[in-house]
This record gives sequence, structure tokens and C-alpha cells, in this order.
Amino acid sequence: MMSGGNYTSLDNQKISGSVPAAADPGQVTVKFEDSSVPTFPPSQAQGKISGGYRPPRDADDTFSKPVSGSDEPQQGGWFRTFTIAAYKPYFDVDTSDVLERIKDSLFPFKGSFSEKTASNPDLYGPFWICTTLIFVAAAIGTFVTYVAHKLQKKEWDYDINLVTWSAGLFYGYVTIVPLALYIILKYFSAPSGLVQLFCLYGYSLFVFIPALCLSVVPVEIFRWVIAGVAGFMSATFVALNLRAHIKSAGERWVLIVAGIFLLQVALAVVLKVYLFTVSV
Repeated sequence: MMSGGNYTSLDNQKISGSVPAAADPGQVTVKFEDSSVPTFPPSQAQGKISGGYRPPRDADDTFSKPVSGSDEPQQGGWFRTFTIAAYKPYFDVDTSDVLERIKDSLFPFKGSFSEKTASNPDLYGPFWICTTLIFVAAAIGTFVTYVAHKLQKKEWDYDINLVTWSAGLFYGYVTIVPLALYIILKYFSAPSGLVQLFCLYGYSLFVFIPALCLSVVPVEIFRWVIAGVAGFMSATFVALNLRAHIKSAGERWVLIVAGIFLLQVALAVVLKVYLFTVSV
């Protein structure tokens, strides 16, 4: 041991219990191993919604398989139906996608809607189309009855039941009818994707929005013509897009397509009779 001034140093010798001195304390190199800690944002993020865009599964596997690469805790079977992650892919659309699908619904004779949406059916468009229809139907129906009463110089009262009735009609129709058709097609061994059917029926209702707006014209025959044209366009849109697929159901495919067509026409008749047949 050596001492000089106020400093004390130790000779370079092995002392029991001591830590050997570094060879060159002036230059210390620190190396880090590659870490498995994830970075943000993820380098492999894809799609329009965080978590990555994943196209829907086939007809019999719509909600049964966990989505690979998802950060959500995975649940198997039908329990995934009650999680938000199960529905993320079906809201992964842009405004341009929705507008393109609405345009296709207004040209029913193309019959190419199902092919275009087969890999990416959405529920965003159908939800907002139905919601818009509810308020348009209630508002236009109320306005028509108001004008009719004022022209007859009679007292008018607002009917709140128009809103609840419209909600039950449109939400119920776009849910129950595709679900029933899904079961029928499964029975005839021609299964179709359930979400694909929801998407098709949802967009088929868009034509009723301009039809309802035109129905404010107080001419009865004109209202019937508008209801008929809208019903025919909507029915043709659904029937032609399902025809090629339903043909695999055997000889009864004609009856199924005819039933689909007539049900859409019946919806137009119900709208006309209930909303635009005014009795003062």
C-alpha cells in the first residue's frame, strides 16, 4: 500500500474478498443484447384499424377461429361473438369503399356486388344506412301527415311511434331476414357467409332513402310508383347477387330466389301503406 498526499492507492495484488480492478477504467464499453421488448409503433402494422386488417373467414368459420397476430386475448368458439375484436374487421372500410358499394346498389342489374365484397364484407355501411332510414322515414312520414292535416285545417299531433316503428322495421328486417336465409341455405347445403348476407341486405335498403324523400309529393299515384320502383330495384339487387350462389342448392333455387325478391317488394309496400297512406 502506498500513500501520497491525501490519496491512498492499493498495489496491484490479489487481496481476499476484493474485486479485481478493470484493466483500463478510462474506456468502458457497454454492450446490450438484442431485446425482445416490442417497439411502438409496431413495424409490421397493417390495415386501416390498429391490430391489422384481416379478411373475414369463410361461410362456416365467420366467428369460430381466433385472429392471428391480434393483441386481444383469444377466446374460442362462439364466445368470440361477444367481443369487440370479433367485429373489428367488418368496420375496416373507408368512405370511398362505402360510396362505391352504395353506387353498386343503385345499379342492381350488374349483379357483381357479392363478388366485390366477398373478401371484405362490412357492417359499417349497413348500420348507418338503417339508422339513416329510421330517421328519414320518421321525419318524412311526420311531415306528410302534418301537411295533410294543415290542408284540411285540422288539428295535428306528433306521433312518436313512427320512430320506434321504423327502428323495429329496418333493424329487424336487416337482421332477421339474412339470418333466416343463412339457415335456409345451410339446410340446402349451399352455405353463404352470414356477414356477407348482412352486408348485402344492408346496402339493398339504401334505395329507399331517396324514395322516401320523393314521397313528400302529395300525389298518391306518384307515391305508389316511387314505392314500386324502389322495391323492384332493391329486390333485383339482392336476387341477382344471390342467384349464382343459390343455384347450387338444387332444383329449388328458383323458389328461394323468388321468395327473396317478393320479400323485398313486400317491404316497399309496407313502407308505402304505413308511412304514406294518410287519413285525415
